[in-house]
Amino acid sequence: MFEIRRYRDSDKNAWNNFVKLSKQGTFLLDRAYMEYHRKRFNDDSLMFFKGNKLYAVLPANIVGDTLWSHQGLTYGGLITNEHATTAEVCALFEELMSFLENMGVKRMIYKPMPWIYQRLPAEEDLYALFNRCKARLYVRNVSSVIMRGNALKWRRIRQFGANKAIKTGIGVEVDNDALDEFWPVLENNLHRTYNAKPVHSLEEIQYLHDAFPEDIRLYVARLGNNLIGGVLLYITPQVVHAQYISATEEGKKLHAIDAIFHKILMDDFHGYKYFDFGTSNEDMGRYLNEGLIYQKEGFGGRAVCYDWYEVMINR
Repeated sequence: MFEIRRYRDSDKNAWNNFVKLSKQGTFLLDRAYMEYHRKRFNDDSLMFFKGNKLYAVLPANIVGDTLWSHQGLTYGGLITNEHATTAEVCALFEELMSFLENMGVKRMIYKPMPWIYQRLPAEEDLYALFNRCKARLYVRNVSSVIMRGNALKWRRIRQFGANKAIKTGIGVEVDNDALDEFWPVLENNLHRTYNAKPVHSLEEIQYLHDAFPEDIRLYVARLGNNLIGGVLLYITPQVVHAQYISATEEGKKLHAIDAIFHKILMDDFHGYKYFDFGTSNEDMGRYLNEGLIYQKEGFGGRAVCYDWYEVMINR
């Protein structure tokens, strides 16, 4: 039923045009975003044609005998348009399994797009994973999400913090030119708190912002001229996502993050369905950072799972 072939650079426009019209398309699936880390991940994305028309795409890379969808992306999975049906997607996965087996791939780690990002219901792939691939749940991370039309009341500590920050004279604004100021704050906070680094370097995030200036936005909190906190947002058609959240030690004491989220959630982005604070897990979902998720739930966030599935190809 389907012709499956690997993505080529000459397919860039066809890929991007398909993503824009898909049920799940976000700028993270645009080739300009996917290829910023091409040196880190060899691209092995797949395109599926039916009757000479592009039917679906799968962002992917291969490491050893494992196909990932895609290690450089938070989510991915099969990207389809409104014409995709459950029976056809099941057949597609059957053919995908045979295609990968012929390539020598023995395992697939599949990261479907969380439902909040879907323009229309698009979980045909989840059914196909169960029905045709005998997939098992491999990773489950939990994110905290606000449904904008039915938002919960903030916990008192979060509202107190925002009010205190405003009275202290902390100002909040969008300042996309302050990435070079915010990044040391982010790096120092992640190193001090988690002994970790941001997924993106400053150079990478500046490149991505230049490529997607309307979709990547930095909110900062300042006391006088000093940047004491920031939240970097990824803006997609339905979801505003907090990609990075960090403050200085002074910013934490003065509740700078509470002030930023007061601006974002109370004043801005009313036309979007969801606000996603991001996950609060480590160790592939096995460890829940209860302090971190308590903060996010204090703003009214509630659980949406980010799942990965494992499929063994040799049947």
